[in-house]
Amino acid sequence: MKFEDLYQANFKQLDAAVDDWGLLVHNLTELQKQAKDGLHNKAVKADWHGVNAGVSKEFIGKTAGEFEDATKEATSVHNILLDTRNELKQHKQQLHQAIENGRKKNLTVMPSGDGGFIVTMTVHPDRAAHGAKVPDHSVADEEALRNEVQKILDNAAKSDSTASGVLMALVDESEYGFSGAVYKDRDQAEKAVQEADELAKLARKDPSKLTPADFDKINAGLKQYHNDPLFSEEFAEQLGAQGTEKFWLGLTDDREGAHLGYERGYKYAELQKNLSLTLATASQSDSVGMTAWKQQVIATGNKAVGTHGDVLGFQVMSNLMRNGDFDDTFMNDYGRTLMKTERFYTHDGKNVAWQANICPQLNYEGTDGGWDPLNGYLKGLANNPTAATNFFNDDFIPQDGDHKKAVSNFDYLFKQRQWPMDIHDTHDVHSIAGQDYLAQALEAAATGHPAGEMPTIDTPAHTSAQTKLFEEIVSATADKQELLTDRGYMSDSLGQIASEYLPDINRANSDLPHTDLLYPIDGSAAHLDSPSVNKFLFAVGQNPEGYAAVEVGQKAYMSNLLQYHLNPDLPADHRFTNDHNLLVQTVAERSGEVSGILSQGRMEAIGHAAKGQDDSFDHAVAQYQNLISGGVGTVVGVGTSFIGSPVAGGIVGGAAGTGTGAVMQWLFQDVQGSAADDAQDDEGKVWNHGLNRNSAYAQRAAEQAVNRYHLSPDLVSYAQISAHQGYYNAQAIMHGQAPGSTADVP
Repeated sequence: MKFEDLYQANFKQLDAAVDDWGLLVHNLTELQKQAKDGLHNKAVKADWHGVNAGVSKEFIGKTAGEFEDATKEATSVHNILLDTRNELKQHKQQLHQAIENGRKKNLTVMPSGDGGFIVTMTVHPDRAAHGAKVPDHSVADEEALRNEVQKILDNAAKSDSTASGVLMALVDESEYGFSGAVYKDRDQAEKAVQEADELAKLARKDPSKLTPADFDKINAGLKQYHNDPLFSEEFAEQLGAQGTEKFWLGLTDDREGAHLGYERGYKYAELQKNLSLTLATASQSDSVGMTAWKQQVIATGNKAVGTHGDVLGFQVMSNLMRNGDFDDTFMNDYGRTLMKTERFYTHDGKNVAWQANICPQLNYEGTDGGWDPLNGYLKGLANNPTAATNFFNDDFIPQDGDHKKAVSNFDYLFKQRQWPMDIHDTHDVHSIAGQDYLAQALEAAATGHPAGEMPTIDTPAHTSAQTKLFEEIVSATADKQELLTDRGYMSDSLGQIASEYLPDINRANSDLPHTDLLYPIDGSAAHLDSPSVNKFLFAVGQNPEGYAAVEVGQKAYMSNLLQYHLNPDLPADHRFTNDHNLLVQTVAERSGEVSGILSQGRMEAIGHAAKGQDDSFDHAVAQYQNLISGGVGTVVGVGTSFIGSPVAGGIVGGAAGTGTGAVMQWLFQDVQGSAADDAQDDEGKVWNHGLNRNSAYAQRAAEQAVNRYHLSPDLVSYAQISAHQGYYNAQAIMHGQAPGSTADVP
């Protein structure tokens, strides 16, 4: 900061900028409210189909989110400008006060002509007018004034330069759109950047010289700041791609970081998570530095890293991608190069690669040692629905002169891959961790939301890429049910997928015309054939978690569907039929078939298990029922968006407040399971109990709709009888016979 610049500073333009940004924040706040309450909420409730539902709703949701991010970024800019302006005004005032104090000792400060300053006497004693007395000063007084002025200039320079730095960093965060970062003042933003620099410097140290105190400081800093965009970007850029890999590998390799493993090994999982979350936040930045970081991570993924050269970059970095929302483009670019490496080392999938060595253990989260880079990458995809969908639809082996048919990543990983042995995974000689992460990634890819979460009102309608993947999942499982029944740990994810495709599943099991009206679907619809669907349901039903997701979801879906179709205000062009009897019979019977097929799968599992196994099924049902019947008590809407996904319908529509949740709680209140004397008796009890429960639920669900819309009580009997018949149909369906029917449908 030049002396003259601060001494003569005119803050008129800066004042105007602060005022302008304040007005912008005010206006954006109003626009954000309008975008959310008007644009977004109206779009969610709009009765749109096809492209409008699949594309427009999602676009509007993202646009509303951009208004929120814009407001946050503008607020940060305004706060930093305001704070900097006030600091600079204070520094100018301090400078003038220091000069005024100097005059009292016959000292003054003058510009030196090169941006600096000199301290000199105001009036030489020999030149004082009329013998006036001139104040005395010492050499120490001159030095003190010089130091004071220099300190003020240094502080002003710091305010100015750090403000410029953090403002540029904020702008660079996102090439398109807004970063969404919020800082209350310049100091907060500067502290984040400064902390990142200090921690990156520590992480660059030789691992053998890293102390427990260093480890604790890095871990605490990442834990505190991993959601901070400026911190995360600065930390990743300063550490660098290779530095990031060397840091984690150095810690986990006993040949380098054994001392830290002994002292802090119990905290490695925590650090791994915090580091992953930090890198995920950093990856969202489009700055030049982060773009280079991402490119280098991918380019060196198939090259050896570390001192000993026995670990590839992909093996290290994939373990740092297990947590957080990484940039979708980066995830897909990384995945393509990773699968090329996989193809090379497995010779087009014919062999096993990535067999684990004793040292090092690269992963401390979960049961696997992290030697297989696909484990961590698939776990990362489970948090990134868009990237996951793109990944599974990409080719592992493209169609070319040597290959008559392309092999997708889904085909290879779900049906063909030979999963390597993991000495750290005690479940099996072939690690199940990676296959479980595969199921989670498929859940994200097919549903459009992160695995382990429930759909919400903001979950976009299914896209054609998602429905294509679901079709392939159903087809693969139908052709070879062992892909699921022998890997029951995948069924919770696949059951959740099925629960969110129940409209598509019910369509496949109906041979009636106009099933698009009977089972309305937002967005793209999956094209499924009935035999494959039922084989898929039979396989899912053999696992407690899979069974629970579809059984409870189907019950909620039937109730919401009856509420929707029997509503007298439903527009005529949305009606499947005006015959309420036919409608109730059809909905209840098809729903009964789904439950019956699931029970067939449940009986199959019980028949091959030890006594008392059935308890786990009812426990899973009780747990899942709690998830979708505890929604906010609001009225279920008539729009198809509320029933396009049965699980979301239960949550968003507030099942507990509409009757659906109350009926479900009544239905499943006694799901305690019962251990019988032998497995065969268990099977018989399961079948009969399921039959009675299915019929009773259909009856209660119909009662709710009948009472709500003041309709004929006869509909309750139609629902009960039809659900009973549908449940019986499942036996015939699974034995390849023509099912019965309660209705003569033209």
